[in-house]
Amino acid sequence: MSKTVLITGSSTGIGRAAAIKFQNEGWNVVATMRSPEKETELQNLDHVVVTRLDVQDLESIDSAIKQGIDTFGKIDLVLNNAGYGLMGTFESASRESVKRQFDVNVFGLFDVTRAILPHFRANKDGMFINISSVGGKMTFPLLPLYHSTKFAVEGFSECLHYELEPIGIKVKVVEPGGVATDFGGRSLDFQHNESLTEYNAFVSNVMTTFESMMQTEQMSTPEYIAEVIYAAATDGTATMRYRAGVDAEQFLTARKQMGDAEFFGMMKQNLQLQ
Repeated sequence: MSKTVLITGSSTGIGRAAAIKFQNEGWNVVATMRSPEKETELQNLDHVVVTRLDVQDLESIDSAIKQGIDTFGKIDLVLNNAGYGLMGTFESASRESVKRQFDVNVFGLFDVTRAILPHFRANKDGMFINISSVGGKMTFPLLPLYHSTKFAVEGFSECLHYELEPIGIKVKVVEPGGVATDFGGRSLDFQHNESLTEYNAFVSNVMTTFESMMQTEQMSTPEYIAEVIYAAATDGTATMRYRAGVDAEQFLTARKQMGDAEFFGMMKQNLQLQ
């Protein structure tokens, strides 16, 4: 009997690539997104259901899970992938923007997790793969809120595995580095108030460096990240964290081996902030 994965944020990028990868490997796929009416490809694949799920809408979460179970009989894996990045100086971010960043990246993930847990508990089986980031273990400037959410995902996932492991439910985390998606476009919300003039030179310097770093040829493809996700889902090990990308391996190894002062110095040099 084929296994079933429910994926949040399947319209583009990692979520879309993961939906295609799992389908190619013979899984049933519940590909969820905020605007399924705009989807033109995934619904034409065998054993794929495309349905609405907005992580800020509890009714849509429950409905998507019900549709997946009604269609395929069981959900075996939830890939918590939906998210976006709020970038800019912290002082420029409104409280509403801060709240939305946490509502989508943290509380939305919590709500999807809570909604599927009764199904997993009844089956004494199931797996969560939560998409974190290299930014769940280290930080870049101008992303204090995005990093805060990914640090939260890391802590939540690590703690949750203790309480779910005894009843047969696994929790894993994938930590991508830079990914050649539209994260710098539709998935990135940049906010900086230029009237806060003390920050302007710093912001300009950081953004110039980021533009160079975000050249797509230097990044992993969504398809590569999907391969890492699929390996995490199927390797049968108790491994919890999976680094995804050469840059992720380099940054996270350096962060683990260096003290704060040494690591911060290296980052400031690489970002041309010294």
